[in-house]
Amino acid sequence: MTDASTHLSTRRSIPIPMLGGPAPEGDQLERMLTIAARVPDHGKLAPWRFILYRGEPAAKIGEALASLVAKREGDRMTDNRHQVECERFTRAPLVVGVISTAKEHVKIPIWEQQLSGAAAAMNLVHAAHAEGFAANWVTEWVAYDEEAKAILGIAADEKVVGFIHIGTPQTGPSERPRPELSTIVSEARAPETA
Repeated sequence: MTDASTHLSTRRSIPIPMLGGPAPEGDQLERMLTIAARVPDHGKLAPWRFILYRGEPAAKIGEALASLVAKREGDRMTDNRHQVECERFTRAPLVVGVISTAKEHVKIPIWEQQLSGAAAAMNLVHAAHAEGFAANWVTEWVAYDEEAKAILGIAADEKVVGFIHIGTPQTGPSERPRPELSTIVSEARAPETA
């Protein structure tokens, strides 16, 4: 097992087409989801939930999404677009929808609840890496379309934090440029006194 600093400094997203089987399941998946849920959560509201998309249900969802697009685009829909939609939730062997269930609360702003959902998504990405899998966090158009959300089992008053595609990496990670600390870090300044 790698130490936490090495783990955090080596995690990389793998392109979704490079996420093959097997995917986590059983106790291993339960452990990953338990880790995902261990996040800051002001008020202990658990303002998020997880939806597992895999196997035949994921394929049927893809077919329904392709039908939705075909209904909207008619003759403009290409064969390639049809295939993309059919495969949207089967490109990786497991897709976990992280769904924000944030609601108005007397003490806890919706924004804090949504941030808790984002932390759950990132914890899931880290849990996948720690278990030897790879992950890729995306949203795509389906996260913002009410008809698509309904197909995906997401209520109108819920928001998609992300769809975490998880599988066994079929290729090594590649590095990408990261921001220079000098461009993103500053010291706080005391206010000037009058």
